[in-house]
Amino acid sequence: MQTASDRHEYPAHWEADVVLRDGGTARIRPITVDDAERLVSFYEQVSDESKYYRFFAPYPRLSAKDVHRFTHHDFVDRVGLAATVGGEFIATVRYDRIGTDGLPATAPADEAEVAFLVQDAHQGRGVASALLEHIAAVARERGIRRFAAEVLPANTRMIKVFTDAGYQQKRSFEDGVVRLEFDLEPTDRSLAVQQAREQRAEARSVQRLLAPGAVAVIGAGRTPGGVGRSVLDHLRDGGYTGRLYAVNRAFPVDQKELDGIPAHRCVRDITDPVDLAVVAVPAEHVPEVVTECGEHGVQGLVVVSAGYAESGPEGRERQRELVRQARSYGMRIIGPNAFGIINTSPQVRLNASLAPEMPRPGRIGLFAQSGAIGIALLSRLHRRGGGVTGVTGVSTFVSSGNRADVSGNDVLQYWYDDPDTDVALMYLETIGNPRKFNRLARRTAASKPLVVVQGARHGGAPQGHAVRATRLPHATVSALLRQAGVIRVDTITELVDAGLLLARQPLPAGPRVAILGNSESLGLLTYDACLTEGLRPSPPLDLTTEASAEDFHRALVAALADDSCDAVVVTAIPAVGETSPGDAELAEALRSAAAAAPAKPVLVVHVELGGLAEALSAAASTGPQAGTAERLQNEVADALRPTATEAPPGSRLIPAYPAAERAVRALAEAVKYAQWRREAAEPGKVPEFADIDEKGAAELIDHLLTRGQGLTLGTEETCDLLARYGIHVRRALPAPGPETALEAARAIGYPVALKATAPHLRHRADLGGVRLDLADEEQLLRAYAELTSLFGKPGELRPVVQGMAPRGVDTFVRTVIDPAAGAVLSFGLAGAASQLLGDMAHRLIPVTDRDAASLVRSIRTAPLLFGWRGSDPVDTAALEELLLRVSRLVDDHPEVVAVTLEPVVVAPRGLSVLGATVRLAPPPTRDDLGPRRLPVY
Repeated sequence: MQTASDRHEYPAHWEADVVLRDGGTARIRPITVDDAERLVSFYEQVSDESKYYRFFAPYPRLSAKDVHRFTHHDFVDRVGLAATVGGEFIATVRYDRIGTDGLPATAPADEAEVAFLVQDAHQGRGVASALLEHIAAVARERGIRRFAAEVLPANTRMIKVFTDAGYQQKRSFEDGVVRLEFDLEPTDRSLAVQQAREQRAEARSVQRLLAPGAVAVIGAGRTPGGVGRSVLDHLRDGGYTGRLYAVNRAFPVDQKELDGIPAHRCVRDITDPVDLAVVAVPAEHVPEVVTECGEHGVQGLVVVSAGYAESGPEGRERQRELVRQARSYGMRIIGPNAFGIINTSPQVRLNASLAPEMPRPGRIGLFAQSGAIGIALLSRLHRRGGGVTGVTGVSTFVSSGNRADVSGNDVLQYWYDDPDTDVALMYLETIGNPRKFNRLARRTAASKPLVVVQGARHGGAPQGHAVRATRLPHATVSALLRQAGVIRVDTITELVDAGLLLARQPLPAGPRVAILGNSESLGLLTYDACLTEGLRPSPPLDLTTEASAEDFHRALVAALADDSCDAVVVTAIPAVGETSPGDAELAEALRSAAAAAPAKPVLVVHVELGGLAEALSAAASTGPQAGTAERLQNEVADALRPTATEAPPGSRLIPAYPAAERAVRALAEAVKYAQWRREAAEPGKVPEFADIDEKGAAELIDHLLTRGQGLTLGTEETCDLLARYGIHVRRALPAPGPETALEAARAIGYPVALKATAPHLRHRADLGGVRLDLADEEQLLRAYAELTSLFGKPGELRPVVQGMAPRGVDTFVRTVIDPAAGAVLSFGLAGAASQLLGDMAHRLIPVTDRDAASLVRSIRTAPLLFGWRGSDPVDTAALEELLLRVSRLVDDHPEVVAVTLEPVVVAPRGLSVLGATVRLAPPPTRDDLGPRRLPVY
């Protein structure tokens, strides 16, 4: 326990699990008086050289005084943190607050000395870098703004920890010691360094799971059947290249093998290292298994056992304890209740899943939170005829089950720089950390397509998933994902359709589509589908039902050579007659023509041409080759593929679709994604405005918040705050009676508007609560009498008088800070367009100039702003500037948790903000700016 002199309780919120550079995990927590024995044991395992670097002199052991000093902290001026694995220290860091004279001090002194010690066996794992991030966050919380560290010149590793962190620093050399001083305020560089380290560490942690050198299946039964035995058989039958072990306590003592696989009663009995354990035992026995794995040095677990959060509150607590236990040993978990993982790389061939067959190797990465959907994804990519035909195989597959630890974010980190994955397909039922997912998705989408379908869109999260609630509707979340470059689709079928196109066809340069084929009707259906999806199709070219393979070849070559064409859709139906091409012949004709123009995508829409679909996809199907499929493979092997497994990267494997709508929808998604890629290559800027008074706004906000933790500002306060960011609200004066209305009109000047501001009438011109263009006192008094006679007494109506704004288009601008997604800026046309039809556009804050321009143009009713049907175009430049100013206000001051500007009347020249509300509150805690830490669900 802490002594009476300690001034703060144990800060449990400083505890965190982190992923280290090699993919293992460690727990960071404050050091307390109860850690004396751990500290001594830790110090005894540190080399003499490391001790010398820490204390600048030989220091073989810690004295009792040292142990007391290093374990007794007040968690304000003296703080120590430890990184632990298996409950034992592997590294420590501490700071001591000092004054300008370098002696111990208390607040308001804002400088501290910091020192590290890392056990030699764990040096090089990035432990010190992780500890620096966390001790810096702790120091900032306690009012410390600067660290100082003294390091011996020979201690190059520790000097590198400080210099690589990305903070602004000063360096000096005196008396044989390097002195480093650096500010703790995060910088763009320090955040970039932190995120780069996070990516490497999390990618490595997933890589360790997907490419283990040895796998133990714990719970493998002696007889065929059962989950554990099935996974063991799948690993063996899939050709796993590493060492494989069967583990079951029920094995007889003298049993050494199970169907040729080494068998053991316990993981501890395995003499060689084990990298991955597949756990398939009842939930009540899992803790014992995890302990055995941790003590044996297993690096990761795939827990297929059920009985966790999906079973209720008791199971949820069991799941949390499972994660805590595994992480304490440095292990990561896929699951529990997981379907498993697959890696088709020839160097690994890992099928640690319930899928009975190994998919063909390919370029598509699959992630599914649901085992059932994972099965559906794999089976659709296996399929060779009837529906969409696969044109490529699978690189890796992860089904995360309850997603208690490893999540889609971790797998995205791995796929980002995985050379074997060209396209990522994800089925998500929940997004545990939307801010991080958005950031990772944007980075990934800049280099490879990311296609996502969301389940549970209109209901709660699956029982096994614990996630932070979001107040944003699904449509808003989808819009934000699209802003990040995510290809959002609605069904598993669309997910596979888009993935197969993107896996082997180039991105289209634009929306212009050529259509050709041997069916006029199918061509017209394709033409209509293109128009529906916003593409620009040329009139279909009908080759007639008598078209030969050569006719298709010539037509496709001509279409691809046409500069007015960005993509080609080929339609094909069964044909009869002597000149009718065979399936393999037609496939070769299309393949060879497409190969001549590698920069343009080609798709095929086929009707009842199972043979053509198979011929087009045989080169890279994910399914096993057998029976008819095997005979077809032999028939077309020379024409379509160089090998019997997978076509090499860059080869033109043409996707075939059984319906025009499906092909065109996939093409439309590719067109939109390609456009996003081009725009992302030249990102916009957050402009500076010379008239913004950021400091004055901050002082005003601080003053206003002294009145309460959450408050909606009054009219004058709202106008004052907005004016400091160059946002001017048109003056409105209260009119509690006819005489005060006349006085207000005289002060403002005619013509004026009379408006009821009661909540049920606000912004409801359709109810008659607004009177416009009142030119004189007589009209104003008449309007006042009408309002009070229709809707009640002035006290109920809350009428105001406001000067008339120039005519224009009524719009609104809103911001909200969502606890899960962050700050969101929304825009739309005021009235029925947004309220009834939901026609709104959204962007994450901060908004760039490009974001603002696209936001204005993203709503379906945008033509009303640009001169629809001969009307005057409005001043969209002024509107975009307003959006940027509102974004700056919310980004600069997170205490501004909500802003509504409505209506904003955009005229041909300029705009007028006629109504505004602002809400202030302490901002939600942001976990994306703090030190790296694994989430706790």
